[in-house]
Amino acid sequence: MVDISAKPETDRRAEAEAIVTFPEQAWAKLAKNGFTTKKGAIFDVAITAGTMALKKTSETIPFCHPIPIDGSSISIAPDESKRALIVRCSVKTTARTGVEMEAMTGASATGLTLYDMTKSLGLGIEIRSLRLISKTGGKSDFKSKND
Repeated sequence: MVDISAKPETDRRAEAEAIVTFPEQAWAKLAKNGFTTKKGAIFDVAITAGTMALKKTSETIPFCHPIPIDGSSISIAPDESKRALIVRCSVKTTARTGVEMEAMTGASATGLTLYDMTKSLGLGIEIRSLRLISKTGGKSDFKSKND
């Protein structure tokens, strides 16, 4: 792991996004049922899974430092025109290293859980992208040009 002991603790934030897309028939079934499947209310379960995952990032990504999570937020927004669920995960900390990986882990686990909870609706569901939207508080800030 990189030695971060000489770095100052600063407020750090990151936001990541994952997009889960659905074939037309699967989307129609999902929307008709109020985004609930046989497994339950998919948004609630996926947000819980994403939150649990982001807190364990250093246990699954080998060179990530364990850091305190001061707060997190995960949202899931349906996009009818794309037949997609847009996942956004924001994480904040006061630490010597950033929370980009925690935000991306949270968004990823949320997307994977959405996939798991909807796979019975049909084949062709995809997690199309996982990307960092923004980060602040380190050496350099970042904001995606595509946002």
